[in-house]
Amino acid sequence: MGDEEETSEPSSPVCLMSEFADELLPRPGGQAPDWASVRAFRKAKRAELLARRQTLALEDRKRYAELVTEQLLAAVDLQAFPVLGFYWPIRGELDLRALARRHIDGGGVAALPVVVAKDAPVEFWRWEADAPMQRGFWNIPVPHERRCVTPDVMLIPLVAFDSVGYRLGYGGGFYDRTLAALTPRPFCIGIAYDDSQLETIYPQPHDIPMSVIVTERRVLRPAAAP
Repeated sequence: MGDEEETSEPSSPVCLMSEFADELLPRPGGQAPDWASVRAFRKAKRAELLARRQTLALEDRKRYAELVTEQLLAAVDLQAFPVLGFYWPIRGELDLRALARRHIDGGGVAALPVVVAKDAPVEFWRWEADAPMQRGFWNIPVPHERRCVTPDVMLIPLVAFDSVGYRLGYGGGFYDRTLAALTPRPFCIGIAYDDSQLETIYPQPHDIPMSVIVTERRVLRPAAAP
């Protein structure tokens, strides 16, 4: 799940474009780049960062997830939010499923995002640790039973982020459409590797900033956060 759909193929292979992606666009504060250039930049950066995090050893990912959990719990009172939307980790994402189990044990509800239509907001289906699962979109596990809830707080995986809180996802647009449709908007906690920060992602009108971003090293409260 990611930002607005980016389907155009770059003119050069992604593995080469990532080497000079920073040269594709003007520096922040300069002339606003066109969407085609932003899309190519994002695609190159996404490929670069996904490839880099896949090289991390499993033990390192586990350690980073523990550090993120510690940082998050110290910064945000999750128990103040009855329904927690979280994610099933894929492609090297930090695994915070233990945090969802902790939320349930404390009397809260946890839910996973489920893609029900390609160009529609996702639904959140209630999850429990022993609940039967099935394969959903991209073969990501989702609850077998459809019990829809509305999250009050969401853990959102980030491929990259910038200093004002905007996120780079996988390019499908699911989270952007979902956040735009939810009223009131949930408190959004971006989960990221610390070294995935970019100077800017060149945010577009459809991009929605995170309320807070948590990495293995720090907690960021972005200037653009609602």
